[in-house]
Amino acid sequence: SLYVSEYFSQSAQKLSFYSWYGNAKLFHFRVPEDTVLLRWLLQASRGKGPECTNMEITVHFRYGAPPVINPLGTRFPANATVRPSYSISITLSSVVQNTTFVNVTTPAAGDWFIAAHLPEAAGRIEVKGFSTPCPYMFQADMFVLRLADMPVLEPGVARPLTIISPAKPLHIKVFVPKHAAGMMFELRNCLTSEQKACAVRVVLGSITLPQSFQRIITCVGRLNCSLALDSPPWEKWLQIMVESLGAANASVSVEMLATFRACRPGSTSSFFNFNSLNQSQTGPRPGSTGAAGNPTPSTGGASRNTSSQRSFCLQNQPVVREDLDVVSVRYRLLNGPSVPVNSLSPTLLLLNLNTGMDSGGSLVVSLLLNKTSMNLANATMVACVSAASPVLSLNATHNCSTAFFQGYPLSVSASSAEAMLIVLYPQTDDWFLSLQLLCQKGQGECNAAEAKVTVFAYLTPCFNDCGPYGQCSLLRRHGYLYAGCSCKAGWGGWSCTDDTKAQSVSAQNLATLLLTLSNLMFLPAIAVAVYRYYLVEASVYTYTMFFSTFYHACDQPGVAVMCIMDYDTLQYCDFLGSVVSIWVTILCMSRVKKILKYVLFVLGTLLIAMSLQLDRRGVWNMMGPCLFALIIMIAAWVYHGVKRRRCYPSSWKRWVFYLLPGITLAFIAMSVYAFMETNENYYYTHSIWHVLVASSVAFLLPPRDKHKKPWAWSQKLTCRYQICQNDREELYAVT
Repeated sequence: SLYVSEYFSQSAQKLSFYSWYGNAKLFHFRVPEDTVLLRWLLQASRGKGPECTNMEITVHFRYGAPPVINPLGTRFPANATVRPSYSISITLSSVVQNTTFVNVTTPAAGDWFIAAHLPEAAGRIEVKGFSTPCPYMFQADMFVLRLADMPVLEPGVARPLTIISPAKPLHIKVFVPKHAAGMMFELRNCLTSEQKACAVRVVLGSITLPQSFQRIITCVGRLNCSLALDSPPWEKWLQIMVESLGAANASVSVEMLATFRACRPGSTSSFFNFNSLNQSQTGPRPGSTGAAGNPTPSTGGASRNTSSQRSFCLQNQPVVREDLDVVSVRYRLLNGPSVPVNSLSPTLLLLNLNTGMDSGGSLVVSLLLNKTSMNLANATMVACVSAASPVLSLNATHNCSTAFFQGYPLSVSASSAEAMLIVLYPQTDDWFLSLQLLCQKGQGECNAAEAKVTVFAYLTPCFNDCGPYGQCSLLRRHGYLYAGCSCKAGWGGWSCTDDTKAQSVSAQNLATLLLTLSNLMFLPAIAVAVYRYYLVEASVYTYTMFFSTFYHACDQPGVAVMCIMDYDTLQYCDFLGSVVSIWVTILCMSRVKKILKYVLFVLGTLLIAMSLQLDRRGVWNMMGPCLFALIIMIAAWVYHGVKRRRCYPSSWKRWVFYLLPGITLAFIAMSVYAFMETNENYYYTHSIWHVLVASSVAFLLPPRDKHKKPWAWSQKLTCRYQICQNDREELYAVT
């Protein structure tokens, strides 16, 4: 055989600490057909700085869709299917780089996904620029070894083959046709080179992670062996590997035979299906007559006589896939949402999810039983949702399993008429919904019975749009799109349905009140500024108080939210007002000439607005204007001190009762803002920041100029007539 090796690589990604699915870094690969060996090369590295510590990286693998992971141990939504992902851990301790290999023999062809992340995030809010996080990098490369000329086993034709040695297993494949209800695989005349009964091991199917459903036959001391498979994957190549268990120098000759049991499908008339589709899109044509516009034939199509139903192994219901948006699909039944179900053969619905862009959402299947349509009280309508091939025999012992897939069961009855199933990140494939009516006392009781079930099936990016305490975010890795929920207000879980650590409504109201009302501490600073004739500064403080109040009212994660305008606008105005307030306060303390002060006010505000547009959360957007203003203030104070030949400000009371308390409050505020805020204590630590900053402004504002008098409201606001006397000297005479 001719083996071909191929290599696929993707760029490295910087890992993040895990708090939601968006923190996991995703890698998407496509394994070609006829691959017999897959090797992952996983490279993890970290920085060399002192901030880098020992770290454990978790790597998850899955075939067909992104891995469904739960590092935080939160609850999934009710009715959601959760199967643990296959994962490994990579430890970065004393070494800077770690290289790990993961081998997969006979992997399934198609999409494979890898997700990597760091441990749970600490929840500390770090100001960008104050600390340097350690960079942890991760890169995944893929090596594949595939057969360029894998032999094909034709159905119904015995093929003789020879296994040269145990070190060289034999690979062969067979194509499974559509509507194959079963497959029989046989080994015949299995003999060694010494004409003795052979010892071989046969593996049918490919490995899929996190669960693998390969079927294995160990044939020892027998000439013939066989294996029957129910519901093999339709329209796919089934890979078969045969390896010898005998001596190293002994060859094995064997004959292989694969036969399929066909399933004859029955469905409603294609004429009615075409007219149903035409009617649903364009409406009934005026003047048209006949049964095309009448729903009776479509619903009556399932009410056939018993003999005709027994001739079919399943009943097809036509389904139209309607693409709504990215990772958003609705499945519409042409004959209406109500599906007739009987006990003689399962009713089958095809849910097409094989576009390659459907695995990043959630598949939701909902069943609603029409109780009036079922004339047997003890009957149960069972359903199975499966990928690649349908479940054609729905009974209690089968447990919704096909040859290489474990399906998801559903059931409705007169006592429980509703059922729902949520498949998180469904793998790329054709999915099938099988429905059948079962009776407790035997199928003979159900022969003449029929039930009608309303089926709703759709693909959505996030189930229930992540609820009231979550935000559905569309994530991207190169050209692949997938969705995840970012939870807030203490809620957690895949769809933000876990309320274990959720904030109560009273706690949310308290947080909103603290963050908004704490801005009222700017009122004393505004009053001091107005009293001392610093009207421009008072206007800036008023602007800051207003937008900080309504930004935090809009920024709340829970139900206590009020947004007077766009969130991004409120955030920008809040950040701008905060930095400009610091800028004008320090410049006001410098006591430079008015014309120079106002020029610096305007020029600094324009530069601050530009820098915030470039990087809103950068630490130098705040520290830069502060340091520059402090340089101007120190230079001005030195100039005044040299000119007056004494310390400036010269009053010790000014230093003790105003400057030192104001500087202390500002320093404590910056420490709280930079080093103490976390996600849990944000609402009160940030409120403390508001109070301390606003209080420091009231202390730091300098006294008014000596030539200006205090506000005299009785003189400024007069409401009476005044008699004016003209004292000008008469310079001419009137004759």
